[in-house]
Amino acid sequence: MKIATWNINGIKARLETTLTWLKEATPDVACLQEIKSVDENFPREAFEDAGYNVVTHGQKGFNGVAILSKAPLENVSRRLPGDDDDEQARYIESTISTDTGAMCIACLYLPNGNPIDTPKFPYKLAWMRRLENRVRDLLAEEMPLVVAGDYNVIPMPEDAKHPDAWTSDALYQPESRAAFRRLINLGLTDAIRATQPAPETFTFWDYQAGAWPKNNGIRIDHLLLSPQAADRLEAAGIDKETRDWEKPSDHVPVWIELAV
Repeated sequence: MKIATWNINGIKARLETTLTWLKEATPDVACLQEIKSVDENFPREAFEDAGYNVVTHGQKGFNGVAILSKAPLENVSRRLPGDDDDEQARYIESTISTDTGAMCIACLYLPNGNPIDTPKFPYKLAWMRRLENRVRDLLAEEMPLVVAGDYNVIPMPEDAKHPDAWTSDALYQPESRAAFRRLINLGLTDAIRATQPAPETFTFWDYQAGAWPKNNGIRIDHLLLSPQAADRLEAAGIDKETRDWEKPSDHVPVWIELAV
């Protein structure tokens, strides 16, 4: 079973690109971030025609997440618990049935947090604490769990081409990285690091300053697996070539294959 995550940076600009990738990569489940569309304007028919069930949690012009699945999506939840006043569309989860039982898929677009001297950074940290609490609850259910998305966190120095350039950025603050480690310490496995320990394994290259041709990238898109999912991990990878496609996203798809 192939599960992928991709920050597409706007479905309106990236619809054909996304459909092309789906046809080539054939994931069973795809978690999309930054769809930048309200639910009613998301082109669900195009994905249904490609063989996918679709659930979205959208927002006009910003944020927004979606899960595409060849199997039916059940028990869909569109809010991260812990803050009833949070109106940003950044989280969606669902269960899917497999031959070996139910699996939970959580798709997230974690707040960027910049600039760090504004309320955006405390919001990021509070959101990560809420995520930690939700993951703890999901782990207690002891079903395979995949928490996939754009975490906007550079976990380690080797996850950036030039880590020193990120020391004042919210993505690389000690507090952000500590919050990510707390997730890992709940018992989650970072799928890419478990299978590809090499440095310069990146998932994002900025549009500015020639970042892509210089390979000046960072790794901020992650798939974290519960022990029940990690036991089934067969492979993981990054579809880096999509960054070189016409009208690319600044992120690339990241995927895992699980035995089911």
